[in-house]
Amino acid sequence: MAASFTHPLDLTKVRMQTLDSATITKRPSILNIIRTSVATSGMRSLYTGLSASLMRQMSYSLVRLGSYEEIKRRLSTNGPPSTFCLLIAATFAGGLGGIAGNPADILLVRMTSDLVRPPEKRYGYSNAFTGLIELVKEEGVKGLTRGLGTNMTRAMLMNASQVGSYDYLKSKLLDREVPFIQYRFHDNLVLHVISSITAGGVATTVCSPADVIRSRLMASSEKSSFLEILRTSLREEGPKFLFKGWTPAFIRLGPNTVLLFVFFEQLKKTWKAVVA
Repeated sequence: MAASFTHPLDLTKVRMQTLDSATITKRPSILNIIRTSVATSGMRSLYTGLSASLMRQMSYSLVRLGSYEEIKRRLSTNGPPSTFCLLIAATFAGGLGGIAGNPADILLVRMTSDLVRPPEKRYGYSNAFTGLIELVKEEGVKGLTRGLGTNMTRAMLMNASQVGSYDYLKSKLLDREVPFIQYRFHDNLVLHVISSITAGGVATTVCSPADVIRSRLMASSEKSSFLEILRTSLREEGPKFLFKGWTPAFIRLGPNTVLLFVFFEQLKKTWKAVVA
């Protein structure tokens, strides 16, 4: 549900991250990317790759959130676990999610970046399922692991910074009173929104370098290594490339994190009510 709302921003972020500096004619701002996409292929182009985005959430997010909740439940049998234990649990769960979602991540990056690639280098996947078949057919099963190391690193950083900071802030704010306005936080929508907005900002900043390199590795069909991508990008664009697309990443991850955790908390409450 969250991905369906924020996909156009995810698409914009990937296109900014994978733009070839040699082909850029003007500053690759959010508006320029969106304007070019709409002018070239219409409004529908902003939802290019949505099937891959949904496939990614059904694998990556399913595993990282599900396994984290289960690990947290097991750690809580003898009382509330420490912040350090929760951080380790979130990091481990993120790694598992990165493995599960890697094929869908490759498809998402390729489908959303196709428009800014030269015509002869476009993949032309019509949807995630046909893209998966073509990927295996052209690059073998090994092709599904392209950028896996970087993706796992990014997923571990994401889960630790996003889920970890959300849980930490939520526990710190719960039942605390805000000075001056005499408002006490309870386990409700206000607490979930404030905690998730902060978590989105933390996660965007922590994950940006790994996210940019991951996008460039997955967008490429050549056998470029992590170090080759890093070396070439540093030489041509300088260290600032590591935070390329930060603004659309935050604009996307902020609402995405809010929607993700608000939906998640409501679904948990609904499920508990049904079970009870």
